[in-house]
Amino acid sequence: MEAGSLLKARIPLGGMSKRVHSIRGMLPAYFELTKPRITALVVASAAAGFLLGAASFDFALFAQAMAGVALVASGTSAMNQVLERDVDALMVRTRARPLPAGRIATAPAAVVSGLLAAAGIAWLWIAVNPVTAGLALATFISYDFVYTPLKRVHSLSTVVGAVPGALPILGGWTAATGQFGPGGWALFAILFVWQLPHFLALAWLLRDDYGSAGLRMLSVGDFEGRRTRHQALLYALTLIPVSLLPSVLGLTGVVYFATALGLGGFFLWTAFRFARSATPGHARGLFRASILYLPLLMAVLVLDKL
Repeated sequence: MEAGSLLKARIPLGGMSKRVHSIRGMLPAYFELTKPRITALVVASAAAGFLLGAASFDFALFAQAMAGVALVASGTSAMNQVLERDVDALMVRTRARPLPAGRIATAPAAVVSGLLAAAGIAWLWIAVNPVTAGLALATFISYDFVYTPLKRVHSLSTVVGAVPGALPILGGWTAATGQFGPGGWALFAILFVWQLPHFLALAWLLRDDYGSAGLRMLSVGDFEGRRTRHQALLYALTLIPVSLLPSVLGLTGVVYFATALGLGGFFLWTAFRFARSATPGHARGLFRASILYLPLLMAVLVLDKL
């Protein structure tokens, strides 16, 4: 689920751009293929999970874990673009990506994507632990080969896609602890629920783009936004008790508890405005609130625990 999706795509003048043949020219295109902003968010999520799970900070283990996570996230994002290159070509916000724009070829992009993910999984298995490597493999498979094709079939894809979106923070936890635990699952639950109102607001704003590409998002065909806005409100409400789980489990104290309540109330208010009236302004307000909510919550969560 892409937090930076509202940024306008840079569409090449004169249609599809010519393929780049020099190595120096191809590197930026391959770097773009990995969705570096999304990769950075995934690594930040895993880092929070690691810091919250670690009894004491092991810098070497932390660095190894984050490197492996970054490789898998890069490969996962790149493979997503390989699999959706036809859909990306139909949408205004994505048609300038390297594959639909013709800047790189499909076959080498697929090979690079697979190699990045495989290298990251192997790295995590050898340098961190098999549990974290297994979660990374599950993320790669569920995002690219379950969620990605499901978007063309059913609106349930949004819920399914929230699973691989939430696995990195659990992977950070297992990287530090070597095992699953209530705290790790609580962090997973926070990210899982948060993604749903975040993406529903985005999907409402981009419903025409998604519809033109044949994607079966909840917002496509929901002309008054009734289903989209009501579900966004429900998930924002659910997020409040879910966000308090770390305090209930003893991971954090009163500072985090109070912050989670305050941020949750603000997020719920923006969702309520959107539920009352599905205007572009209210949808943007909910989307921006979601972008503000998560890093603030994670920062306080880590600081309060430390």
